[in-house]
Amino acid sequence: MAGFSCLVTGAGGFLGQRIVRLLLEEKELQEIRALDKVFSPELQEEFSKPQSRIKLTLLQGDILDEQCLKRACQGISAVIHTASIIDVTSAAHRETLMNVNLKGTQLLLEACTQASVPIFIYTSSIEVAGPNSYKEVIQNGHEEQDLETTWNSPYPYSKKLAEKAVLAANGWALQNGGTLYTCALRPMYTFGEGSQFLYYHVTTALKNNGILSHENKLSIANPVYVGNIAWAHILALRTLQDPKKAPGIGGQFYYISDDTPHQSYDDLNYNLCREWGFSLDSRMSLPVSVKYWLAFLLEMVSFLLSPIYRYNPSLNRHLVTLSNSVFTFSYKKAQRDLGYKPLFSWEEAKKKTTEWIGFLVKQHKETLKEKAH
Repeated sequence: MAGFSCLVTGAGGFLGQRIVRLLLEEKELQEIRALDKVFSPELQEEFSKPQSRIKLTLLQGDILDEQCLKRACQGISAVIHTASIIDVTSAAHRETLMNVNLKGTQLLLEACTQASVPIFIYTSSIEVAGPNSYKEVIQNGHEEQDLETTWNSPYPYSKKLAEKAVLAANGWALQNGGTLYTCALRPMYTFGEGSQFLYYHVTTALKNNGILSHENKLSIANPVYVGNIAWAHILALRTLQDPKKAPGIGGQFYYISDDTPHQSYDDLNYNLCREWGFSLDSRMSLPVSVKYWLAFLLEMVSFLLSPIYRYNPSLNRHLVTLSNSVFTFSYKKAQRDLGYKPLFSWEEAKKKTTEWIGFLVKQHKETLKEKAH
C-alpha cells in the first residue's frame, strides 16, 4: 500500500475531524487531504501542527466546485465523503440541501472516476431507512429488511438519493482501467462532544433552569457515539483496500450502532446531563397523534403562505415521527464484513460527552456572571 492517500470531505465537521484524527494513526497512509468549506481556528491550528509522518493538507473549498473536486481527487487512493447538510427541521432551502447532499455527491463520484480513485466510502444516515410512521415498530433491524424512507422532506430524500447514486456507482470503470468500489455507512442518531443537537438541548435547558424537554418519551432509539462511527469508516477503508474483500462489500450499505443502551432521545439527554443538575420536564406533554396533526396544520399554513412568505414551522410531521418512533438496528453485518466492534464503550462515550456538557455549563455560568457585573 505504498503511497496510499485519502481525501476526507466535511473534514472540519463533527464526524469528519474524528475520521482525520484516526487516519493519522494508520501506518500505511502517506497523505490525508481534509476538504471543507470552513475550518474552525482551533481545528486549523491542531491540523497544521505536524502530528505524524503522514502529510496532512487542509483544503478549503465547496463540494459543488467541480474544479476544486478534480484537484482534491488528483493522485488520491480513497475518498471518505462525510460532507452534507443535516437538517431535520427543514430550516435550509430545499434546493440548497438537494445541491449539497445529492449533486455534491454526484460531482465527487465523477471526479473520482476521472482521477481513477478506486475507493469511495459514503456517510449515509439512518433516515434513509425511515421511520415512516410512529406506529411502526422496528427493533434490532438489519440490512436484509430493505427499508426505505417514504418522506419527501429534503434531508432524508436527498440522503436516500445520494446513497443510491453511491451504491449504483460501484463497479464503474475508472479512467486508468481500474474499478471503483463503493459502500455506504448508515449511522444511528449520533451523540458526542460537539454534537449540534446536544448543544441545542443543553443550551435551551440552561435558559430554562436546567429543565430538559421531555416531549419524546415514547421513542426508543439506539444512539451511537461519534468516535465509533469514525472507527467504522476506518475499518471500511481497510476492507476496501483488500483486493480479496473489496468485491464482496462493494455496493453494500451498513447500519452502524454500538453498545449504547437503547433509550428515548430525552432519556439519552438526561443520562448525559444529570451529573450537572439537569432534570426532565415533569409536565404533561401532548399525545403523539395530536402533535402529528398539529404539525400537519402548520405545514399547510407554511404551504399557503409560500407564494408571499417563507414560514418554516419548528414542528413538522417528519420530525414528530422521527422523535417518537421505536427504531433500532443491529451492527452484526458491519461486524461480519468489516470486522467492526465499537472502539469506545458506553461508559467511555458517556464520560467524554458529559465532560463536554460540563464545559458548556461552566461557560453559561461565566456568561451570567459577566452580565451581572
